[in-house]
Amino acid sequence: MLKFFVALVIEGIENMEIRQKENALFLPFLKLPTGHHHVADAVMKELQNTFQTLNCEKVDILSYSYGPIERLVSTAYISWIKIMPKAYDKLYQYLAVNNQTNRSRQLVYEVLFTSFFKRLMEKNQPRILFCTHSLPSNLASVLKQKNQLQATTVNVYTDFFVNRVWGISGIDYHLVPSIRMKNFLLELGVDESTIYVTGIPIHPIFKKTSQCLSRNKRLTVLITGGSLGMGAIEKLIPTKPTIHYIVLCGKNEKLYQRLQQKNDPLITPINYIENKEKMNGIYDQVDAVVTKPGGVTVSECLMKRKPIFTCSALPGQEKVNELELKELGVIYPINIGLGNVESHIKDFFQNKEAKTLYEEAVNVFHRHLDKKSLPEILQEICL
Repeated sequence: MLKFFVALVIEGIENMEIRQKENALFLPFLKLPTGHHHVADAVMKELQNTFQTLNCEKVDILSYSYGPIERLVSTAYISWIKIMPKAYDKLYQYLAVNNQTNRSRQLVYEVLFTSFFKRLMEKNQPRILFCTHSLPSNLASVLKQKNQLQATTVNVYTDFFVNRVWGISGIDYHLVPSIRMKNFLLELGVDESTIYVTGIPIHPIFKKTSQCLSRNKRLTVLITGGSLGMGAIEKLIPTKPTIHYIVLCGKNEKLYQRLQQKNDPLITPINYIENKEKMNGIYDQVDAVVTKPGGVTVSECLMKRKPIFTCSALPGQEKVNELELKELGVIYPINIGLGNVESHIKDFFQNKEAKTLYEEAVNVFHRHLDKKSLPEILQEICL
């Protein structure tokens, strides 16, 4: 009897050790602090809170595969967008957007990355993969269909559309931002039970309201150009503002210095913010947000139910995002060349009908979200 009990204890310890070694891999692309990383971090945070036995790791497949070349690619990517935005946009439309229902093999990516992807899988032996970028998703899809990848695979979409590179066949679960994306996947033949409308996952702190901040009675607007401080931010602010503008300059130090030198009490420039709690506090100070239509920023604003004015969409995915978000009715696109931006914002807040329509569109967006919380969905996926 004692031997039997000891054997059970040993078996339990061995099983526990096996569980403790289980890995969850998060796969963004590039090291730039883009939405792919923010979303990976948000899901990782929820997963670690839900499953202490899972070892979570984030791996940029480009750096893993080719090392220093990643920095060169990142620099070239940013330069290309700045110098030749129209050329980048046309190429992106051709490669990733046109004929989205036509899911063809991405042979170039497969040749460049498959061997490294397999090596990563063999080394880490992941139980579950979370793809927050289309390229690793595509590689995972191909290997799953060949029965060369056993890990549960999850697409976590970071834009409001499904570009043509995302892997679909063989993917086990899909976390989508909106009902429009769910319907698109259903048209592709994806099993409805594998699709969760979660919104683009954001850090759980944004679901809370800051308690220590007092609101300014003056209309306050947040302007953000993403982590890199890109876009025509300075053109948005009039010479003599009557609205208080909080400007997130990201890592654009030159923009921050220029705005500081204005020494205007109605212009508050802020450098790149890594602390999510601080960012949440800023959202709670403002009445509206002017932003590029990036997936994560828009999702944070939707969670905070802040009116969203979009402008300066970067070529490629942001332009497509803007079209999708306009269809959902949850943004107001602003054309910088057509009149004073400040007057557009004031007109919105003075127009009760416009505010009511916007609030209803946001309510509809939230009603379509899955009733289960993200931790509950992760439990279903991982168990």
